[in-house]
Amino acid sequence: MRKFQAIAIALVALSFITAYAVYPLMPSRVASHWGINGEVNGYMPRDVGTYFMPVLGAAILALMYVLPLIDPKKENYRKFQAEYDELVAMIIAFMYYIYLLTLALNMGYAFNLMQFLAPAFGALFLYVGVVLSKAKQNWFVGIRTPWTLSSEKVWDRTHALGSKLFMAAGVVALMGMVLPSMFIAAIAAVIAAAVATFVYSYVEYRREKKEKPGKRARKK
Repeated sequence: MRKFQAIAIALVALSFITAYAVYPLMPSRVASHWGINGEVNGYMPRDVGTYFMPVLGAAILALMYVLPLIDPKKENYRKFQAEYDELVAMIIAFMYYIYLLTLALNMGYAFNLMQFLAPAFGALFLYVGVVLSKAKQNWFVGIRTPWTLSSEKVWDRTHALGSKLFMAAGVVALMGMVLPSMFIAAIAAVIAAAVATFVYSYVEYRREKKEKPGKRARKK
């Protein structure tokens, strides 16, 4: 078993242990969803609310290691295996951190949720940027558009851009630790990055198609 696989599994196990330990401390209705203003707008029964995140984490962990096995381009995962394992561990750690925040709020601790979410999202966005710079063409991880999946060059160019945009969003999110409004700006930046890379991949694909006939003509 690889190092970061083991770390991800350990974090999922720790989340179940945490759920078991805090269950008696949870209210009958567990707050499970908060609005942008930090106010609670969703609840779950105690059983579901306490164990939902650990179960979800276990499911996501399993899914992220099953999907590469059925990917038609599964051999490409080996080219960025270390970064992929680290990404999976990062996602599980991110979920566990969010879980701890929700438990603390349900136990009556008061704090600015947006400020505490900022470092988690900042770290996640920054590392997504790292992975995008390393990811090779596949069907499940990365910026998957019809055009990136049709051309490795378009994939590489789009992911180079996406890497920079997500890292920038990560920096903005980290600023939310001081200015909570910047956290909202970071979410907007990620949405903008998704739209920008989608459009960019199409533009690059069209450019590549226009270049190829010219190359063939020169060869003749």
